[in-house]
Amino acid sequence: MANSKDRFKATLHYLTNISEYIDTEEAAASIRRNIYFRGVNVWILAFSIIIASVGLNVNSTAVIIGAMLISPLMGPIIGLGLGLGTNDTQLIGESAKNLLVMVVISLTASFLYFLITPLRLANPTELLARTNPTIYDVVIALFGGLAGIFEISRKEKGTVLSGVAIATALMPPLCTAGYGLSILNFRYFFGALYLFCINGIFISLATFLAVKYLKFKEVVYQDEQIGKRRKSLITLMLILFIIPSIWSAFLMIRDNQFKQGAFNFIAESKYLSNSYISDYTVDPRHGKITLYLTGGTLTAADRNTILAAAQKYGFDQSQLEFKEHLTEVQGNDASEKLVKGIYERTDNELRKRETEIRMLQTELARLQATEIPYAQITREMISQYPEVQEVFIGKGASMQADSLWPQNRIMILTRTQEPLAKSRLEKMEEWLKIRLSDSTVVVLNPR
Repeated sequence: MANSKDRFKATLHYLTNISEYIDTEEAAASIRRNIYFRGVNVWILAFSIIIASVGLNVNSTAVIIGAMLISPLMGPIIGLGLGLGTNDTQLIGESAKNLLVMVVISLTASFLYFLITPLRLANPTELLARTNPTIYDVVIALFGGLAGIFEISRKEKGTVLSGVAIATALMPPLCTAGYGLSILNFRYFFGALYLFCINGIFISLATFLAVKYLKFKEVVYQDEQIGKRRKSLITLMLILFIIPSIWSAFLMIRDNQFKQGAFNFIAESKYLSNSYISDYTVDPRHGKITLYLTGGTLTAADRNTILAAAQKYGFDQSQLEFKEHLTEVQGNDASEKLVKGIYERTDNELRKRETEIRMLQTELARLQATEIPYAQITREMISQYPEVQEVFIGKGASMQADSLWPQNRIMILTRTQEPLAKSRLEKMEEWLKIRLSDSTVVVLNPR
C-alpha cells in the first residue's frame, strides 16, 4: 500500500513538475520588452480593436476570435503583475503608463469605428453583454493570466497563444466602452470600463501569484531605506489590488447565486391556478425579483403558493414585486419587452407540447398497429371450428420451469366439449399465425 502511494506521488510529481521547463530570467526580459506601445504595436492594436468591434457589431464570434489572435494587449497587464511580484517599482510605473496608452488607443479606435459605421443593431447583445461583469469574467481573466505567464516562462515555446487568453478578457469590454462613448451612453461606457478594470486586475493578480510561485528574481535596491519604502509602496498597491478583487469576486458570486435561485424559483412557480408568470426581471444588486403575471387576478392561494416557493429558495416577501396584467407595465420599451417575453415563452411551451403530442401519437399508432382484433378472430375461429365453445386471447410472457417464452407472445386458449385432435390443433395454430402475422402464436386446448 505504501509503495503504491509513493509511486502515485512520484508519478504526480513527474507530470506536474515544471522547474526543468521554466526560464524565469528570459521570461522577465521578454515581458519588459513587450510592455511598450509604440510603432508597429500601436497600429496592430488599433486594427485588432476595429476587427473586434466589427465582430461585436454583427454578433460574429469568429470575427472576435480572429481579432484576438493578432491583438498585442497582454504586455502592460503582465508587466504590472511582474513588477508587483518582483518589487520592481520602475516596471510598475512603465507598465501603468503603457496600459493607459493601450486603453486610449483602443477606445479611440473603437469610438471612431462605431461613430462612422453604417451598421446599426436594434439589439446589440454581444456588446451589451460586456457592460456587467460576472463571475465567469473573473474566472476567464484569472486563468487567462495564469496561462499567459506560464507560456511566457517556458524555455521552449509551445502552441499556446497566451495573448489570446488575455485578449479574451480585455478586448470586448474596450470595444463596448468605445461603443458607449460613440452613442453618448455613459452607462455602457462606465460599465464596460469597470469590466475591463476587473479583468485587468485579475490578470495582473494571476501574474503576481505565478511570479511568486515560479520564484522570479526580485529587484534588490542598493539603498536599504529606498528599498523598504518601495516595498511598502508595493505592499500598499497589492492591498489595493487584492481587496477590491476579493470584494468584486464575492459580489459576483453572490449575484450569480441570487440569479440561479431566482430562475429555479420562477421555473417551479410559473403556472398558477388562474394565471401564469409570463415574464420576470431579476435585480441581484437590490435583491429584487419582479414577476409579470398574465391571466386572471392573482388569488390569495396563488400568492401564498408563490411565497412558499420563494421561501424555499431563500427569498422573502419583501424581495418580490407582482405586476399583474400587461397594462401595468409602463413605457413602450417595457411593454415590447414583456410582449416579446410572453411570445417567446409561449412558443417554447407550445413547441414542447407539440413534441409530446407527436410522441404520444406515434406510440398510439404503434399500439394500434399491434392490437389484436379479438372479436373478428373469435368469429372466424368459431365459423371454421364449430366445436370451439369459448376463446381466450392474450398477449404477454409465459413462464415455464426451464425457459421464459418471448415477450408479447400471443396465447390463445380454446375450450371445447371434447379435446381437439393434435393435427386439428396444429392446423388451427398455423392458420392463426398467418392470420395475425405473428409466428409466436400458440394455441392451447386443455383436456
